[in-house]
Amino acid sequence: MKSKYYLYTGIVLLGMGTIVSCKKSFLELDPKGQFLESNYYANPDEALTAVVAAYDPLVTETGGIDNTYSDPLGALNSASDDCYAGGGSSSDVPQWQAINNYTLTPALGPQNQFWAINFQGVNRTDVLLSKLANVPGLSADLLKRYTAEGQFLRAHYYFDLVRLFKNVPLILTTLNITNVYDQPQATPEAVYTQIETDLKAAITGLPTTVPATEGGRVTQGAAKALLGKVYLYEKKWADAAAMLQDVNTNYGYKLLPNFGDVFSPKNKFNSESIFELVHSGSQSYTWSNWNQFKSNIYTQMIGPRSYTGPVYYGGGYGFNPVTTELATALKGDPRYGYTVVNIDSLTKATKTSYSPSYQNTGYFIQKYAPVLANKVTTGTTDLNWPNDYIEIRLADTYLMEAEAELNGGGDQGRAQTLYNAVRARVGLASKPATLQNIYDERRLELATEGHRWFDLVRWGQAPTVLASKGFKAGVNEILPIPLNETLNGTKLKQNPGY
Repeated sequence: MKSKYYLYTGIVLLGMGTIVSCKKSFLELDPKGQFLESNYYANPDEALTAVVAAYDPLVTETGGIDNTYSDPLGALNSASDDCYAGGGSSSDVPQWQAINNYTLTPALGPQNQFWAINFQGVNRTDVLLSKLANVPGLSADLLKRYTAEGQFLRAHYYFDLVRLFKNVPLILTTLNITNVYDQPQATPEAVYTQIETDLKAAITGLPTTVPATEGGRVTQGAAKALLGKVYLYEKKWADAAAMLQDVNTNYGYKLLPNFGDVFSPKNKFNSESIFELVHSGSQSYTWSNWNQFKSNIYTQMIGPRSYTGPVYYGGGYGFNPVTTELATALKGDPRYGYTVVNIDSLTKATKTSYSPSYQNTGYFIQKYAPVLANKVTTGTTDLNWPNDYIEIRLADTYLMEAEAELNGGGDQGRAQTLYNAVRARVGLASKPATLQNIYDERRLELATEGHRWFDLVRWGQAPTVLASKGFKAGVNEILPIPLNETLNGTKLKQNPGY
């Protein structure tokens, strides 16, 4: 490892790799080779390229020491009661199988990818924030915006890290080969304090809106939404309610009349989208582009195997079959058909077929499904799905605010109004806005979107709800520190129970 290359990417705390540059639109990325830090940040164009590189780990789908495919939805859905791991067999993507049945060890599980990708993001934002002020010709307005973007992104990466691992190093400056192994774990409280600090600083430097050509870039509303969510996780109920109320009332976001339109690739950056991770279907990827994909490979992963059904639906690899429990909970709910597809019923009705995957239930994820109307015609079909992932959307912030209002003894009437709005959008009648009803609504509204496992953990319900999957209280609320991160003389201590 040569220290002069460490500044941009890493598969552990420190690493080597490529800067990526703009192509086609803001976050459609292609590798453009290696650059030395000493030769970079020479002009505003290079500063923008570095900003794009700081966003890049958000949509990185491979990572860790083995470069394994690692879309976070696959692991998070496998860990929850929404889905099973599935796939071709009990050994297919073993990282997802291990978190599905809670046989995680420091050497086996999705932690390598979560750790590597998020620390890659931390590393890139640390470098970005250390260099921007000295970029020749960079205007004061761009300096302010790029700095705010870097602060938001660093907070985002650390929020994932502290939720997933709890005990992580807090690195706010660039490292070199002599000190990378000397980083101790910070307290979770210190990490959360830094996340708050970064987000508060970011808010004032971000635009309230961005044009479609900059879709995916963070806005002031997104930073406030993330800060409100952070407060919620810290149980700072009044702060969470106030911040989320600001988002929900002052930025022009609106629930879409048709629930299914939220997830359509033809409706990106819609009025409900607060922070959206962009996936391009136009870059003609083939299998030779491994570790470069910015399309949505997860769409292909969750389709039914060897599917020969109606032409509007494509096949896939059979991962994350929906649990019968979730399908049953959704039946009779207007969101059912936009969330779950019953391939067993579909193939029987059309006299077609598919090959059942491991842990098959017959139910598959619809929100990100390989619908052929979304298929692109260039490159390898499996690798070029354009489905975005809306990480924060208005229905989510409505329900988070309602939860905060109730927990903090806040405005009960407002909590009821927000809860009613989410239900009314899909034609459901009002019910009392109790905490349990809000918990239930979050499950049905946000099913398979990657929130469920985090929700169960923070509510303290995971040991009971996930007991049948093997969840162990006091252990599985967080992931193990990756084995390789605790070797070679590092100061990192393994999480309890692993």
